[in-house]
Amino acid sequence: MNPFLLTTAYFPPIAYFSCLKKAEVTYIEQYENFGKQSYRNRCEIMTANGVIALTVPVAKANSKTLIKDLKIVYPTPWQKLHFRGIESAYKNSPYYEYYIDDLMPFFEKQETYLFDHNLAILTTILDFLKLKRDIRLTTDYIAIGDINYRDLRNAIHPKVSHRQPGCDYIPKPYRQTFSDRFPFTPNLSILDLLFCCGPEAGEMIRKKRVVRVTELKELQSYRVTELEELYELKGFDFMAF
Repeated sequence: MNPFLLTTAYFPPIAYFSCLKKAEVTYIEQYENFGKQSYRNRCEIMTANGVIALTVPVAKANSKTLIKDLKIVYPTPWQKLHFRGIESAYKNSPYYEYYIDDLMPFFEKQETYLFDHNLAILTTILDFLKLKRDIRLTTDYIAIGDINYRDLRNAIHPKVSHRQPGCDYIPKPYRQTFSDRFPFTPNLSILDLLFCCGPEAGEMIRKKRVVRVTELKELQSYRVTELEELYELKGFDFMAF
């Protein structure tokens, strides 16, 4: 299996971890240019008012600024604002207290570089999930179309119009905060899954459902969005990767 290639991400979405789970080796691109309105410096959480994005402010970048050199800026106490948003959204969830103490350094320490900040977060989350993976950093920019990698740099994106094929994540519904107000929302930040499901989050990501050959033939003609609807209608309870 070719190594997977992912971007850096701030409290990445669940699909990001489904890709990590599937790969034997994953490279995180550190020589690309910064892409705005992506998961590189934002995450999405569920609140009483619906889904909101928490964005890390970064220094103005030019066309030559590499993601590894992109600095975080602190014009406002954004870390406190992010923490307050997360606390307000999840303080009543089953496992908020279970994890929050270990996450507090990310809302207190003023890291210089976005890439380093995200890498520290990723290491902590993987430990929470008990997901041990061979993760490496690129030593040069990997060109788009390089056949030696499974390039997922643009496969996981908050905007559907920007997504490219490659990530075959299909969500497994779980009880979310404010489920009495909003329908299940897939692929939020991994924080949502952790605070709502606790230690089971790792098992949910690692779990595979065995699908019979007859089912595969039946499902081949469906697009991903149609598959999600079909799984729900049939009562399937799984997260496929």
